[in-house]
Amino acid sequence: MTRLTPMPSRIFQLNAPFAAAGDQPRAIEQTLQHLRQGEKHHGILGVTGSGKTFTVANIIAQYNRPALIIAPNKTLAAQLFTELKEFFPHNHVEFFISYYDYYQPEAYVINTDTYIAKDSSINDDIDKMRHQATRALFECNDTIIVASVSCIYGLGSPENYAQLVCPLHVGRELARDALLSELIDIQYTRNDRSLERGNFRVRGDVVDILPAHQDREAIRVEFYGDQIETITTIDALSGRELQAVDQLTLYPNSHYITARTKIAAIVQEILTDLGVRLRQFKNAGKLVEYQRLEQRTGQDVETLEQLGFCPGIENYSRYLTGVAAGEPPPTLLDYFPQKFLTIIDESHIAVPQLRGMFFGDRSRKQTLVDYGFRLPAALDNRPLNFDEFLTKTDQLLYISATPAEWERQQAGTRYTELIIRPTGLVDPRIEIRPAHGQVDDLLGEIKQTVQDEGRVLVTTLTKKMAEELTRYYQDFGIRVRYLHADIDSLERAELLRGLRKGEYDVLIGINLLREGLDLPEVQLVAVMDADKEGFLRSKTALIQIVGRAARNVKAYVIFYADRRTQSITACIEETERRRNMQLEHNRQHNIVPRTIQKDLPQDLREIFGLKQPATAATVALSNSEVEKSIARKTRTMRKAAAALDFEKAAELRDEIQSLRLMLLK
Repeated sequence: MTRLTPMPSRIFQLNAPFAAAGDQPRAIEQTLQHLRQGEKHHGILGVTGSGKTFTVANIIAQYNRPALIIAPNKTLAAQLFTELKEFFPHNHVEFFISYYDYYQPEAYVINTDTYIAKDSSINDDIDKMRHQATRALFECNDTIIVASVSCIYGLGSPENYAQLVCPLHVGRELARDALLSELIDIQYTRNDRSLERGNFRVRGDVVDILPAHQDREAIRVEFYGDQIETITTIDALSGRELQAVDQLTLYPNSHYITARTKIAAIVQEILTDLGVRLRQFKNAGKLVEYQRLEQRTGQDVETLEQLGFCPGIENYSRYLTGVAAGEPPPTLLDYFPQKFLTIIDESHIAVPQLRGMFFGDRSRKQTLVDYGFRLPAALDNRPLNFDEFLTKTDQLLYISATPAEWERQQAGTRYTELIIRPTGLVDPRIEIRPAHGQVDDLLGEIKQTVQDEGRVLVTTLTKKMAEELTRYYQDFGIRVRYLHADIDSLERAELLRGLRKGEYDVLIGINLLREGLDLPEVQLVAVMDADKEGFLRSKTALIQIVGRAARNVKAYVIFYADRRTQSITACIEETERRRNMQLEHNRQHNIVPRTIQKDLPQDLREIFGLKQPATAATVALSNSEVEKSIARKTRTMRKAAAALDFEKAAELRDEIQSLRLMLLK
């Protein structure tokens, strides 16, 4: 895969009201030294509150290369994005995570002969952010992209994405109908009634377009004869003119795109492979698989010929991108220039995720291929395996408070410790209390902490316990929310922001409360059932949980446990080691610890100019009113489904799900 080179570089401009302090200057200097020597791997062991993000920002600014920052979950990715957006207000900081709020992959269960069709709910706002990210990589070299592990999944050819653009400039000789044809070729849809993202409308000699990377700012192109007379940005809702521009480039509405002229050759290649596969099934006497594959692929090919795309087009991505069978698919990494820096945050979690994605995906798709649901080419629509990931990255920097053995071995002596906090804060004290009666004991601690204007994090072992604990504490008048994987990406960020703002005082969750959350208002972290040894209560997990209380001078941690496990002992020993180092540093430099002072991050919806959720106006409703609204919308949804208005039914379904969440708030 040939990488594309963006426009000439611009220097990163770090904007911070403070300078590096504590261990930060040494960590920055050592890391830059090894990076400039061309070392592939480097690591930073950074404790919570030591300023890892600020250290990373300094490294990016001084190394002056585009950067990809990979976070292990969407919540942490959102936090990193908002922080880096503040550090680099004059550069391009973008956000790239999976755009699925819900995703049920296509699968076949052999034992029960059950085919499960793909079902998903795509978050249109996040899709917009993804387009904005790839567009920035082609147009600017001062780009930082914060991503989840979805960045190693197939994305479509960067060459096609960059070449199949629609350049617009005042004075261009172009008939109006020719522009419409170009827009359709890059998968824009005509919609003269409603101007939505990825759509255009036509009114005489005026064409309004809402680009794939925009939500509110549309483009108005006016013609004089067969020439573009003016180009203006407008408010997509009101039509109010905002600014006249001389030129701009429209990128495709999908990353899976190919030139119309190539469709015939692609279809022929698909049919050739189909013929080979059908002969294999016939020779093996697998007539059901034969018929199944012939019918399904035939429908896809017909749609592809007519429209240039088809449902499940990602399963044919190898044909669209021109990649050979078995070769790694193009991913976000291929959209970067040759020289870029990859930073893996919370690497002890993210690296195993990067390793494991390939194998689970392969197993599921192999079954689909074996039983005639997909051509073998579907196997090439996959995430990168770990070796391919390492090959596609230039230089890697691992960041973690609890690095795993693999990162330590790769970085070797190039691992830097970031232990001393500039604020003088020490790791919190840890108390061990009996698990028996933990719920009521914690209630008393919560009331005391709230009275002191502090916030509380509670981590449980199950989603059910998080929900039941939330309801129980609500009955006592506690302002409490819960956080788990069923809550969509943007709402997670809003929940954490709400905790900091004081909209509520207690947040209950499972492992989502572990890595990287930066909440300086938190004074108490409670670990329920801390003695249940396992993944969620391992040494690494407990150290990470304790770290959530390392940003407030009054903070402390309670482990509810009836026995002291090896993990609890190891966590306390490591915490004491770090406490002693910080205390000695404070003594030598006469530092008085102080709570981290940090402004609230900007709302993600504000940053990207997104619309607020439709349910925002219902926040003040009582539970009874919410239940009535759910019942009313459910009746309307069923009527819409019966009338085959599935789009409206799906929209109502999403609103009902949001309302149900409100019953817990």
